[in-house]
Amino acid sequence: MHIAIIGTGYVGLVSGACFSDFGHDVVCADKDGAKIDALRQGSVPIYEPGLEDLVRRNLGGRRLTFTTDVAAAVRGAEAIFIAVGTPSRRGDGHADLTHVFAAAAEIGEALTGPAVVVTKSTVPVGTGDEVERIIREVAPGIEVFVVSNPEFLREGAAIEDFKRPDRIVLGAEDERAVEVMREVYRPLYLNRAPLLFTSRRTAEVTKYAANAFLATKVTFINEIADLCEAVGADVQDVARGIGLDNRIGSKFLHAGPGYGGSCFPKDTIALLKTAQDYQAPLRIVEAVVQVNDSRKRAMGRKVIRALGKEPRAKWAAVLGLTFKPNTDDMRDAPSISIVQALQDAGVKVRAFDPEGMEQARPMMPGVDFCSSPYEAAEGTDAVVLVTEWDVLRALDLGRIARSMRSPVMVDLRNIYPPEEVEAAGLSWHGVGRSPRTVAGTD
Repeated sequence: MHIAIIGTGYVGLVSGACFSDFGHDVVCADKDGAKIDALRQGSVPIYEPGLEDLVRRNLGGRRLTFTTDVAAAVRGAEAIFIAVGTPSRRGDGHADLTHVFAAAAEIGEALTGPAVVVTKSTVPVGTGDEVERIIREVAPGIEVFVVSNPEFLREGAAIEDFKRPDRIVLGAEDERAVEVMREVYRPLYLNRAPLLFTSRRTAEVTKYAANAFLATKVTFINEIADLCEAVGADVQDVARGIGLDNRIGSKFLHAGPGYGGSCFPKDTIALLKTAQDYQAPLRIVEAVVQVNDSRKRAMGRKVIRALGKEPRAKWAAVLGLTFKPNTDDMRDAPSISIVQALQDAGVKVRAFDPEGMEQARPMMPGVDFCSSPYEAAEGTDAVVLVTEWDVLRALDLGRIARSMRSPVMVDLRNIYPPEEVEAAGLSWHGVGRSPRTVAGTD
């Protein structure tokens, strides 16, 4: 099939590379000429494991091309995906659909015959209706079928998620659109990927509901962690005890400093705004957003307490800055609030991250960025583990303790067993647990 994708951000680029790897002929269009030039050379502007190799392989196979000419990309395409950004709108938190509607208008202007247009961008309920209206207004007399096909990609595992999905949600109102989308995803049939066909509005709500539910699980276990600390229980054992229940499941039950990234923060807020517009309040999601926002600063205060009296002029090494491992995404990362809280208390900060430091620099003025975790820890009064990168999972704790001025570790991801940390000469502070609550310790 000939597929056009409008937008070469995270979702558009991953989708285009994977579709082309299935054997489809894919053209990705974007207004950013510098980005397109780089992509034509096989240079990927984001960090996602395996993506650059995938792009280069399909460029070489001539199944994947890049252009700034939207009309040329759309011409002759059997399926046209809109995969542009929908950031939170300044002032009210609604999803900003400016780019989605602009893409719809451009597609309409370029159409010469019937087309299936697919919204891959995360959009509020009813957006597909407006996309269809715009295209029909710009291209009267041309048959247009608009489908909602939300993405469920995890940053750091996007290619695996695309090629071996739990489900593919397709909101379509016409049988012709259904048949086209079956053909688009036909290469996945051998993997028995479940295609769930729904109404368009149902698909749009499904995306937001999924992210809101996962954000709720994260926030729930973080509050349980606070209770565990207060009563002397171990949140990791609690999470295992409830996660083994198949009705609950073990994923997204890892206590930490709160959720961040490009999806959960903006999608929960956009869902709340939609609920307000339709006078259908979502009290649970409201609480999730409020609790998560306050938790990030609370983690900063946790570090300040671990530093002891008079934290001003002390040094902290923050290890891991991105909102999760295997990405360079700093959007709404907990580290931003934690560093700000430390700096507000007069604590000087050094930092290390394997991939996110370039993005972090403009967000964290005054931070001393280092080339390794050991350099960051040297001469500091506390080491703070914020993101569970693999490179931070097997540190030489003894080396770190010996290099520090005051050997304190604040492990906000519970990566290390407390007894191992303390045996290395470090004072341990974790989340939702303490040395006396860990099985096998005195």
